[in-house]
This record gives sequence, structure tokens and C-alpha cells, in this order.
Amino acid sequence: MEDLGFWVIAGGTALVLLAVFLRALGRPVAVAPAENPDIAVYRDQLAEVERDLARGTLAADEAQRLRTEVARRLLEADRKAGRAATAGRSLPLAPVALTVAAVMAGGVAVYQYLGAPGYPDLPLAERLAAAEEVYRTRPGQDAAEAQTPDPDPAGLPQPDADFAALMEKLRSAMQANPDDPRGLELLARNEANLGNYKAAAKAQRHLLDVLGETALPAQRLDAVQYMVAATAGYVSPEAEAQLVAVLQAEPRNHLARYFSGLMFMQVGRPDRTFELWEPLLREGPPDAPWISPIRAGIEEAAMRAGVNYTLPELKGPDAAAVAAAGEMSDADRQAMIEGMVAGLEERLMAEGGSEAEWLQLLNALGVLNQPDRTAAVLKAAEAAFDGQPEVQARLRAAAGASAGAAP
Repeated sequence: MEDLGFWVIAGGTALVLLAVFLRALGRPVAVAPAENPDIAVYRDQLAEVERDLARGTLAADEAQRLRTEVARRLLEADRKAGRAATAGRSLPLAPVALTVAAVMAGGVAVYQYLGAPGYPDLPLAERLAAAEEVYRTRPGQDAAEAQTPDPDPAGLPQPDADFAALMEKLRSAMQANPDDPRGLELLARNEANLGNYKAAAKAQRHLLDVLGETALPAQRLDAVQYMVAATAGYVSPEAEAQLVAVLQAEPRNHLARYFSGLMFMQVGRPDRTFELWEPLLREGPPDAPWISPIRAGIEEAAMRAGVNYTLPELKGPDAAAVAAAGEMSDADRQAMIEGMVAGLEERLMAEGGSEAEWLQLLNALGVLNQPDRTAAVLKAAEAAFDGQPEVQARLRAAAGASAGAAP
């Protein structure tokens, strides 16, 4: 009910405007008639009187009398023509009212889709300033972790006795030697495997402190993933600092770009999110871990950024095909997969396609262990992206050893 005041004002204004329109449309409509032929006759008679007076065939007093009589008849004819011009009928109100109501209803629908009921109109400068304030004052990693409830132990992976004993030894060893890089990395990875993301984030952050500038982008990304998991999806300033370092070393890093877009979404900059996520979605590959969350959130980012965007269809087998595959024998399932791969291969080799589609095909051929076909597809794909070495490198990486190419 918090938007009730807005809708009362908007609805009242719409009703007042509707009443004004209907009142105006209900008035008689002036109809311009064809010129009265009597008026033309009387004008000719006045002109004839003047000609007779000039020729001397008509006396002055008689000419004055005729002028007066003809002028009287002319005025009467003109009055009759005026009454006919205002005697039109008004427009039918029912169709007009329905049309106006439909236009207003359409306006409400468009506003519901594009607008933000209940929010004040904010100039762009104010929106950017508000987003900057959120960005500047957002909580740090430690504060965010403190506000995030610990997971239910019943929902965490339950290690066997041997693994639990090894973890206790590893934890004890790290207490004795807390700056051991190899031990910190093992501790962080195994804590994450157990669902202890806060402990994993703590260990990995300490590893980065120990390594300093020598930390690898992959190690920084591991820290980001642990920190985001520890805060239930929040990208803290500390996580952002690691993302910046990764992107400085690897500007095209997919995972860093995804988390950067997530961070911008959280601070009120959906325009930056869309700029980062839309190319990622096009680049693929379709089975990359960031594709699914991007598809789930990019339309909202586009809408909030004022971008007219339609999410592309996810190509692949539909739900019915997947369900049918589950009931097939191994041989039938293999045949179905071969058929789908063959169809995609035939289309791409004949018509070309996006980078994501080529990557999808190369990955599928690798799973099917078809090195000869993979090599042919890779050659065609590289030719399709001639002059784009970054794309070609990703294609070769997807082909891998199946195509006899180094990744």
C-alpha cells in the first residue's frame, strides 16, 4: 500500500483529463457548407447597379434604393449560411471514451514496465552520486562476514574419519607455521571443500598477504570466490581489490569480469554490469559457470540501466529431449548426442556462427573423442575468426589435445 498515494493522484489526474476531453468532444462540430448560390447572385446585382449608375441609365436615388434592398437580401443570405455552418452534430462519445481510456490504460502498463512506482524522479547526476555513496560506504569483508549467518552443519559435506583426522593435523600444522604458502593454499582449498568458506577466505587472504606482489591471478581469484561465498554473494571492497589486480594482469579474465559486474549491480550501477556481462554472455562457452547466473540477472540489469535488451535463446536440447535421453539405453543416448552434434556441426561448417557455438561444438567433439572431426572444425573456426587472435586462442584451448593443437 506504500504506492497508494501515487496511484490516487495519478488516477485522479487521468479522470479529470478524461472529463475535459469528453466535454470538448461533446460540443457541436462546425461544418463548413458549400457557398450559398443566392449570395453570388446578390453580389452580381450590386455590381450591375454600380455599372448602370456609371453609364447614366440609372438615377442616383433609384441606385441607392436598389443598393439598400440588395444589401438587405445579401445579409439575410449570409446569416442563413452561418446558422447552417454551426448546425453540425457532435462526435459519438462512446468510441471516443473507449479510445481515450485505452490510451490511458496503455500508459499505465508502459509505466509499470519501464517506470518505478513510488520512487522520486532522480536526475542522472543524483543517481550516480547515490551509487557512488553506496560504493564508498559499503561494508568491508570482515563486517560482511560477521553479518552472514554460519551455514547449518547438517547441510555441509560430512568427511570420513580419515579425512577429518588429516584436516585436524593440517590445522594444527598451520598454527605452528602460519606463513607456509603451500600449507595455506591446502588449508583454504580443503576448508572450502567442507563448506567452511569463512575459514577458507581467511586462509587464502593470509596467503595473498604472504605472497604479496608475487601472488598469481588464479590465487587471487580463489580468494575472491571464497570471500564471496563467505558473505552469501556479496562482493566486498577487499574482494574488489583482488579483482582489480587480476584484470590488470589479465584484462579478458572471464571470472573476474563476472564478479566485477556483480559488484557494480550491488552498488547501483547496472549500466556497468550490463557492459561487463553482455560480452561475457556472447563469448561463452555455454557451459561456463558464469553463464547461468548472468542469464538469470542480465535482463534486470539491462532494464534498470534503460537498455532495450532481449535475452538470446539458449541453444541446445530442450527439456523433452533431456528427459527422453534419461530413459534411453547407452547406445541410443550416444546416437542421439551424435545426431545433435552432427546437426550443429553441419550448420556451423556451412553457415558459420558465434564464438559460443563453435566452442560448444569443439567441447562436444572432445567429449565424443573425435580428434579428426575436431581438427577440421578447429580449422574452420579459426578461419571464421581470422584476425581475432584472442578468439582463436580460446578455440584452440577448447579443442585441446583432440585436435592435436596446444592450448
